[in-house]
Amino acid sequence: MENKFALDRRTFVAGSAVAAATLGLGMYGCGGGSEEAPADGEGAAVEGGALTGACAYTSTNCNPIGNSSALMLAATWHVFEGLYDLDLHTYKTYNALAADEPVKVSDTEYEVTLREGAKFSDGTDVTAADVVNAFEKNMADATYGAFLEFIESVAAKDDTTVTFTLKYPFEALLKGRLSVVKVFPAASTEDDLKTMPIGSGPWKYVTINGDDGGTIEFAPNENYNGSMAATADTMSWNILLDDTARTTALQEASVQVMENVPDANAEQLSAAGATVEYIPGFNQPFLMFNTKKAPFDDARVRQAFFYAIDVEKLISNQMAGHADVVTSFLPKSHENYHEASVVYTYDPEKAKALLAEAGVENLEFTMVTNNNWVKGLAAQIQNDLAAVGITMTNAEQKINWSEYAAPEDGATLAYDVMLTPGDPTCFGNDPDLLMSWWYGDNIWTQGRSCWKGTEEWTQLQELMQEAREATGEDQQSLWNQCFDILAEQVPLYPLFHRQVATGYQETMIEGFKPIATTGLVFLGASAKA
Repeated sequence: MENKFALDRRTFVAGSAVAAATLGLGMYGCGGGSEEAPADGEGAAVEGGALTGACAYTSTNCNPIGNSSALMLAATWHVFEGLYDLDLHTYKTYNALAADEPVKVSDTEYEVTLREGAKFSDGTDVTAADVVNAFEKNMADATYGAFLEFIESVAAKDDTTVTFTLKYPFEALLKGRLSVVKVFPAASTEDDLKTMPIGSGPWKYVTINGDDGGTIEFAPNENYNGSMAATADTMSWNILLDDTARTTALQEASVQVMENVPDANAEQLSAAGATVEYIPGFNQPFLMFNTKKAPFDDARVRQAFFYAIDVEKLISNQMAGHADVVTSFLPKSHENYHEASVVYTYDPEKAKALLAEAGVENLEFTMVTNNNWVKGLAAQIQNDLAAVGITMTNAEQKINWSEYAAPEDGATLAYDVMLTPGDPTCFGNDPDLLMSWWYGDNIWTQGRSCWKGTEEWTQLQELMQEAREATGEDQQSLWNQCFDILAEQVPLYPLFHRQVATGYQETMIEGFKPIATTGLVFLGASAKA
């Protein structure tokens, strides 16, 4: 089964201050895929030179095990390989360390053979033992473990063959999910992984400084023999959190590519000769409720928030129109889209009626607002809620996520509601993965939303499990029921799906294409002469 986004590329053409004509893209998800790697750079690219980018996120965690940092996860795409990797432009799966498709031994057993001659950047051979070690470490990881829960065990049949024993049939989603794990030498120490890890990908780290103002330097892996060889002499990523600093770097052409272009600067960059592309996808700001704390334990109260907020006005005023309204957990462009049983439109009277039905009057609460791009949404949200009788205090802060783990004593977390962004499509885009990220049996539902254990959460887990083992229309029907539960219960739910803006200098780089999630992908790109 192929899961795909049918995306639009909304583009500011170089030198123009207006959006250009829409181009169609097909984005294929984890379940389907191709044995062929993405095409290398097209056109008059040259070998050698330098690739340069300005990144919008920071991280000091370069460990490939369970990495979920927007910055360092993107770096792992260049330095490490999985058995299969995802082309982040299309979400098709292609062979990376794997020589071919998984060989099906039974419904719950598969074998994968490694690419002949695959080596790490230190010149040592990649072996089945390295793959087994990487999977076992990631299966035990709090972040990636949920994605790999379907695996019973991994074993080395011989030096070049890996055997996977599954807990249940998982054929439709198997290759894409295997791509989550990136392989590193089993001999790597914890210090190695935290400071200067090595992989078998086309690039290797030279220096790593992921702090604001720092730089990550890469060099080609001379031992790489896969299909995505580096086509430049060096690659440098400048970490620039400040929007103005990134904009200036691209405008002055001191970098070829800029991540996360602010809407206010798009026309400025276009007028200076750069291209800015808006790619619709799953990226979203969401409201998350403390569902163990009254009155947010009542779904009617949570629903009232979504009726009270004028999302189309938020999109128009705060996002310059570069976002799409929510009619389901998935965006309309996703192959597995299903219009949810409840679709929220701006309806203050409906919000008031739901609050009254829940017996809630004069509600006062504090919203924890992440101090990144979503902070610009808070003022209108506050005003919209006030119009239906809800008094909101805005607590803008850099969120300390360690404070939102499940309390050991079973106590209720102190917070009320949170506004923050997220996008797990950097790991893949099949519906099970996306739902597992926020609604599985993990830190999001054990703490944070505190939704685990409710009747509806239990029902969702049962449906998701049935869908994992199903295929085709049966799988889609089960997912549809999941989407309906999420829309009706909204313990954590998107306000809109944001289009991701990336800028680049077409005269300086060939073969570069933006993606619909956080991070930059230079695979297949070359510097122009």
